[in-house]
Amino acid sequence: MIDVQDKHIVVIGAARSGLAAALLLKRQGADLFVSDNGPITPSVKSALADQAIPFEEKGHSREAEQADFVVLSPGVPTEAPVVQHYVQSGKPVFSELEVASWFNQRSIVAVTGSNGKTTVTNWLDHTWTLAGLAHRTAGNIGHAFSETINVDAEQHKGDVLLEVSSFQLDHISSFHPHISLLLNITPDHLDRYENDFAKYAAAKFRITENQSAGDWFIYNYDDPTIREHVETLKKNEDAPRLLAFSNQQEIEASGGAFVRDEKIILKVNQEEEVLMPISDVKLSGKHNLNNGLATALAARASEIKNDVIRESLSTFEGVEHRLEYVRTVNGVRYVNDSKATNINAVWYALDSFNVPVTLILGGRDKGNDYSELAGQIREKVHTIIAIGEARPMIEEQLKTVVPHFKTADTMNEAVRMGKRSAKRGEVVLLSPACSSFDMYDNYKDRGNEFKKAVSRL
Repeated sequence: MIDVQDKHIVVIGAARSGLAAALLLKRQGADLFVSDNGPITPSVKSALADQAIPFEEKGHSREAEQADFVVLSPGVPTEAPVVQHYVQSGKPVFSELEVASWFNQRSIVAVTGSNGKTTVTNWLDHTWTLAGLAHRTAGNIGHAFSETINVDAEQHKGDVLLEVSSFQLDHISSFHPHISLLLNITPDHLDRYENDFAKYAAAKFRITENQSAGDWFIYNYDDPTIREHVETLKKNEDAPRLLAFSNQQEIEASGGAFVRDEKIILKVNQEEEVLMPISDVKLSGKHNLNNGLATALAARASEIKNDVIRESLSTFEGVEHRLEYVRTVNGVRYVNDSKATNINAVWYALDSFNVPVTLILGGRDKGNDYSELAGQIREKVHTIIAIGEARPMIEEQLKTVVPHFKTADTMNEAVRMGKRSAKRGEVVLLSPACSSFDMYDNYKDRGNEFKKAVSRL
C-alpha cells in the first residue's frame, strides 16, 4: 500500500470507476486532479465539485502529466499518450482496482475470464445471499470496487465479490484475492494487447500474482492455456491451493468439481461427494454448467454448506443481457445476449439452442475472426442480420455460410427483419460478438434497445 496523504494524484477517466477512485483518494487525504479525454457528465462534475476536486474534460493538458502517480479507469488504454508519459517517466500507473484494494479490509473473491464472469459474480452474490453471509458485490459490474470502501466498521464485515477484467489487472501491484476464479481465456480485446493473445492471457493470469498458500485458485481444467499456467504455478512452493472444474472429464489431481453419470461431483481434500443431478441446474447450456461448477467451488472454499450450494444452483436465473428471454411473438422467441461481446460468447450462445436461429451480429469490431463461428452457424442459423461498423467484415467472412444474409442500419430495423425471417418455434437472437460503442453507450444500452424494439412488434 502506498501512503497517499498529500500526494498529488491524477485520475485518468471520469466514468464510474474514475469518480469512485477520486472520491476514495480524496477521503484518504490525497491531492487530486481528474482528467478525461471526452466530455464529463454533469452528475460527475457536480460530485467532483462538491469535494473540491479540480478536473478537465475533452483532452489531457500538461496538468494531467504532473502527478506523483496516475490512476486509470479500465476504459483508458495503456497506449494512451498521457499514460505513456508516466510509463516512460518511470512513475507508477495503477488501476482503480489496485487503489481500492489498499484500503479494503474484506476478504476478496475475484472472478475473471473472457466469458461468464458477470454470470458467475452474480451467481456468487446469489449464493452468499442464500447463505446469509455479509458481502458486497462490485468491480466490473454494478459498483466500482472503490465505492465499497467505507470509513465505518461495517466495511470490515463479510467478503467482497469482484468481477475483474483484464484491463483492471493490467496495472495491479499488491491486489490480493483470497479466492480467485479464472473461467476461460479466449481471444478478446486483442486490439488492446497488440493483437497478441499471449499478452492478453498474461493479463488474466495476474489474478494469481499475489496469492499464496493460504489462498485458493479455481480454474477451468478444460482450457489448455489455463492448464499451462497452472503447471507453472505448481513450481512455486507458496502457490495457492488449486481447485479445478470440468464438464468434460473427471478431476484427478488436487480436487475440484466435475460430472459423472449426469451428476455433479465435488472432490475436496481427496474426498468425493455427489452434489446434485446436472438436470437440477436451472441455467441451461454447457457453459453455464461450468459457471455453476466454478460457483460451487468458490462456495465450498468459503465453507458454505452443500444444501445452500444446491439451492443456489437450482434457483439462479441468470443476468440481464446474457441469454435473457425477452418475449415470444407469434411462436418466435426473442433472446437478448447483448453482453456477448466476443466470438466465444456467441459460440456458447448458439450452443444453447437446438432450434433454427436468426442471428443479429455486429457492432464495433475488436479484431474478430468471425469464421470461427462457421460450424455453429451452418448447424443452427439460417439468417444473419449484420449491424454496426463490423458489417463489411461479417459479410466478407460469413455471407456464404448462411442461406440468408442481411444488413440493417438500426436495431429496430434488425428486429423487424428478424420477425420476417423467423418461423414459429424458432429464435431471434441478438448476440453481437462486438463491442457496442459504434452505436450505443454500452452493451446494456444496446440490449435495452433490442428489448424496446421487440416490445414494439
